[in-house]
Amino acid sequence: MMRVYQDKTNVQRKPYYSDRFWVAPQIAKFDVETDEVFAADVALLKEKFEIIEAYIQKDQLVVYIKPQDNVEVLQCLKEELSYNFLSEHSAIDWLAKSGQFEIFYQMLSTCKRKRMRVKCFIQEKEVLKSVTSIYKSADWAEREMYDMFGVIISGHHYMKRLLMPDDWYDYPLRKTYPLQGDEAAQWYEIDKIFGKEYRDIIGPEDRDSARVDVDDTYKFSRIHHEVAFGEKPSSEKTFTDYQEDSGVFIVKKLKKEDAKILKERP
Repeated sequence: MMRVYQDKTNVQRKPYYSDRFWVAPQIAKFDVETDEVFAADVALLKEKFEIIEAYIQKDQLVVYIKPQDNVEVLQCLKEELSYNFLSEHSAIDWLAKSGQFEIFYQMLSTCKRKRMRVKCFIQEKEVLKSVTSIYKSADWAEREMYDMFGVIISGHHYMKRLLMPDDWYDYPLRKTYPLQGDEAAQWYEIDKIFGKEYRDIIGPEDRDSARVDVDDTYKFSRIHHEVAFGEKPSSEKTFTDYQEDSGVFIVKKLKKEDAKILKERP
């Protein structure tokens, strides 16, 4: 059964918060030639690849490349320029603005003590080559990028959702995805765990993280102020034993209030 179409234009503006759309001022950019190491890195890259743009921002080199060169560029960075770590890899949704994703690779060279960011733009359904053969850290990053944004990766050995269930609809980090989830998201866990016949008994999941009631002891517990399920909240501090009453009899029971914090190792 097809879902009823709903207009998702600016869907994340509809919640009652507005400050999240404040646009921060652009961080200053500096010429690559102001850093000797970065200048040499860019010069070598330009000999082998088309560099669309390059600049220094917050003491990091930023380089824009063609998306079809991503594997070769990263291989060059690792083997020839000593950028031995891929510390972060993800996407930015600019679909409403330009119909594109901005892909970035955050690189680190431990011997140079330098960081750089490799970027490229791809169309919504454009396929991006996997870089897991160069950096193993890209494994889960690429799966998360597919799971959260719907970016299609070719050459990955196990391209499945990483965080969301396999049958989840849509991609939660796209700007067209409702911040509180759609109607199906509200009922997903109820339907999967209990069955649809329990909808009237349990009710929909409240997915609005801003509406957290500290006095709601049905859904939340306060650390060190725990009470029985559904009881009224208490201001009295509670202590929990490290071992239950039915624990191993040989092991001495430890209590949190008897614990001591050492100022230094003995």
